[in-house]
Amino acid sequence: MDFADKQGGKRYGKLRKEQEDALDEVNKDFLEGDAYSDVEDLEERLQEYKAKFMEYDLDNSGDIDIMELKQMMEKLGQAKTHLELKKMIAEIDTDGSNTINYTEFLNMMLGKKNSILKIILMFEEKNKEKAKPTGLPPKKSLTDLP
Repeated sequence: MDFADKQGGKRYGKLRKEQEDALDEVNKDFLEGDAYSDVEDLEERLQEYKAKFMEYDLDNSGDIDIMELKQMMEKLGQAKTHLELKKMIAEIDTDGSNTINYTEFLNMMLGKKNSILKIILMFEEKNKEKAKPTGLPPKKSLTDLP
């Protein structure tokens, strides 16, 4: 690894940390606000959504653009056309940036309105395999039988 690679890695780590701090601030605003105060386990859900957003914001820009959304959909096994991706962004984008920022992402995930992206992400979460028990099964006797 040469000097440029080390500097690039440090720069990436710094961007990642700055993004995480910025997203934490948005989470704090959501926790202090009244808009989603009725949402169950809000703090826990915000942390999950932050991790998911950071996973898909590949360049740590704070926005998910059309190429990042394309890669997200492919990773989820839901490849979409360019037009479908543009429509997905338009459903969520409230500031006209043609990207999905974290606040828009949270409003989509926590809000009552369903969008295609929200439905895909919700089904993806439900389809994750549940943790299987490990170790030996509990011992049973004839008295345990119904």
